[in-house]
Amino acid sequence: MRHGKPVIFATVGMLFGAAAVLVASHLSTPAPQHLSSQRKKSSITADAQVPIVAGPRSFSMASPPPSSGSDTITSKAAHPSPATPRIHTVKIEQGDTLMGALISAGVERQDAHSAIEALRSVYDPRSLRVGDEITVTFDEPENQHQSFQGFSLEPSPAFKVQSSRSDDGSFSSSSIKTPLNDEMVRIEGDIGTSLFAAAGEAGVPVDIIQNLINIFSYDVDFQRDIQKGDRFALLIRRKITPRGEPVGDAVLLYAAMTLSGRTTALWRHESKDGRIDYFNSKGESVRKALLRTPINGARLTSGFGTRVHPVLGYSRMHKGVDFAAPRGTPIYAAGDGVIEIAGFKGSYGNYVRLRHNNEYATAYAHMSAIGKGIATGKRVRQGEVIGYVGTTGRSTGPHLHYEIMKRGKQVNPLGVKFPTGNVLAGAELRRFQGQRATMEKVYADLPVGMNRKLARAH
Repeated sequence: MRHGKPVIFATVGMLFGAAAVLVASHLSTPAPQHLSSQRKKSSITADAQVPIVAGPRSFSMASPPPSSGSDTITSKAAHPSPATPRIHTVKIEQGDTLMGALISAGVERQDAHSAIEALRSVYDPRSLRVGDEITVTFDEPENQHQSFQGFSLEPSPAFKVQSSRSDDGSFSSSSIKTPLNDEMVRIEGDIGTSLFAAAGEAGVPVDIIQNLINIFSYDVDFQRDIQKGDRFALLIRRKITPRGEPVGDAVLLYAAMTLSGRTTALWRHESKDGRIDYFNSKGESVRKALLRTPINGARLTSGFGTRVHPVLGYSRMHKGVDFAAPRGTPIYAAGDGVIEIAGFKGSYGNYVRLRHNNEYATAYAHMSAIGKGIATGKRVRQGEVIGYVGTTGRSTGPHLHYEIMKRGKQVNPLGVKFPTGNVLAGAELRRFQGQRATMEKVYADLPVGMNRKLARAH
């Protein structure tokens, strides 16, 4: 019997060992599908870490038995997938509003209203233009409804505005202004049929071409003086973004025209009181008392003097000059003055007459319409639109009949010699000459053309 207890303990140990194997085998066997679904409903989760004892090691229900390493192995459940941003772009078309654009992108009306109201502090939604693009952002978590987070747009290449949802659900706005650089551009070209066409082919912006014509129109008859082989040369300054995109209007700093071998050069100058004008190398303003041709791009069809009248059929004195142009072409005041007549005047049709001083007056006839706000007694400035080309009165087609009166008598507009306007002197002249020398150096150092690598302003 001395060996009885060891035998009994050994037998009990074998029984417990067999029981442990059966339990372990049961746990490692996949549960039936109906039991598996019930297990999902239980309070035991992967994060609960309920250990099952089997020998000297333990492991959680969410992990397979470890092959080596620490005695206790845990497994954390995967975190919920982060929200995936979804971006929708809406291009503004004719008649669109910002509210309509957001709603069409899937934004709820109340959210759209709140986001737009927040944006008003940095941008006026009424400034939206056709072609603008609205970038709308949503958060779209997995298996959840998308959430509107805000929108942005770029009113110009250098300006971006946005409205964004805050943590508390409200919207706030912000704006980003891109720093701009000055870029200098040198352009030269030969004139073929017209200055306008030649400059356009060289890539000159339309507003610069119009300015070029304006400043030379005091001395150049663009219908008679321009010949094939004449040339032009320009120095232009414009603003660009770091990406090289032009922003805003360009500025004409220097312009030269070579007509029949003779070159006339003009430089831009801003005086200390803010007035801007163009001057020749002597500091004499290009601006004269009156414009010789108060219309752009027109064709001279009839000069001053005796002619056979196209309507009456007999010879009579033509006391002005006619410029043919498309109906609706703007007509400009030839100089500063006061309106003496503005209305319909017999064979002249729609007619305006300006008194410039005690010596000179100008008249404009056959207009399709008189300019807005143009009325007797009103003072106008040189270059202001006073009407539009038409064919009212005794006329055979759209054109401007233009007269210059000296002491009450019509004179030939193409033959009048007008005095020079402002002349720089003293310190102002020295300042202009210094700026002119700088512009000449910049111009000389630049390559020719809009599409080459260009230097920045000095």
